[in-house]
Amino acid sequence: MQVPLLDLKLQYAPLKAQLLKEIEAVADSQALLLGPQTEKLEKAVAAYCGAGHAIGVSSGTDAQLVLLMALGIAPGDKIITTPYTFFATASCVARLGATPIFVDIDPVTFNISVPALEAALARTPDAKAIIPVHLYGQCADMAGIMALGKKYGVPVLEDAAQALGARHPLGAAGAIGEAGWFSFYPTKNLGAFGDAGMVVCQDAALAAKIRALRNHGMEVRYFHKWIGGNFRIDAIQSAVLNVKLPHLDEWGAGRRARAAFYRTAFAAHTLPITLPAEVYADSGVANHHIYNQFIIRAPRREDLRAHLTKAGIATEIYYPLSLHMQECFAYLGHREGEFPESERAAKETLALPIFPELTEDQQAYVVAQIAAFYQ
Repeated sequence: MQVPLLDLKLQYAPLKAQLLKEIEAVADSQALLLGPQTEKLEKAVAAYCGAGHAIGVSSGTDAQLVLLMALGIAPGDKIITTPYTFFATASCVARLGATPIFVDIDPVTFNISVPALEAALARTPDAKAIIPVHLYGQCADMAGIMALGKKYGVPVLEDAAQALGARHPLGAAGAIGEAGWFSFYPTKNLGAFGDAGMVVCQDAALAAKIRALRNHGMEVRYFHKWIGGNFRIDAIQSAVLNVKLPHLDEWGAGRRARAAFYRTAFAAHTLPITLPAEVYADSGVANHHIYNQFIIRAPRREDLRAHLTKAGIATEIYYPLSLHMQECFAYLGHREGEFPESERAAKETLALPIFPELTEDQQAYVVAQIAAFYQ
């Protein structure tokens, strides 16, 4: 049996006619950047996550970058975040000449550790922002993080690139802190037909500045108030996302159902793996985990992955090297062992196939092959 990590063709097939119709309409209009499709998407996403404003941009990475630019992050500024995340979380900070101040993760959720965050804030009185990451589709401890942001007077900016649709008791991912951002990379729970992203925030002035910065800092055409960039979202990507967004909660429910199937199936075996935690499962909040990825901890991970590959099961490692150990961040002076939980996660975690169209037979096969490996 072949089990892909993700099969976007299965999502595309039932929406094909509608998607092609909307793409053709954009092509016929030749309004290819921003425009009515983008305005429609921005309003829909803002309403969906309860943000006052949403600004469509060219990628999730550019969403973070333009937000930091709008906030005036500059060389020498210090931004506190996690080293166990996708590269862009820290690279956008570094691209502006600011310094990422890394904080270790909670070993259960893989999200930023609140006690470690408080220790970092106490020794970094000039921190300009806190960037928690809602990794794999489950919110970080936003109650604790927001309380610390208030205590130390530091704004909280949410990296919700993997978490559109996830909910926390305080609200929707991306719309709890001062601002947040999403990625619409094709493999995300809401994916475009290429790169696209979005910033969300509550402050109208900040939103207006971001809108200008995404278009070279222009509010009036050819008059540049700020030095911005070309961060505009394509109208075709907006059209695709407008078709897909109404299905997002249904797809999220499908992912959670498949996560539940894994839990039940794995419970029939005694295995040394650790399944992903659901820390808000008893909070009464729907969509408490949207499973952008289903991440297990696995002893002998490399051998297990080779076994699964041979059996026709695709897996992935997110992420094999913690950011503080990356060559490009060597100038920060970190050493192995500084962030032990991040380093341990990088060595032990493995993503199993999870997507709404995954069949129970395929999942049972995945579980059977993992059980066979550990026998």
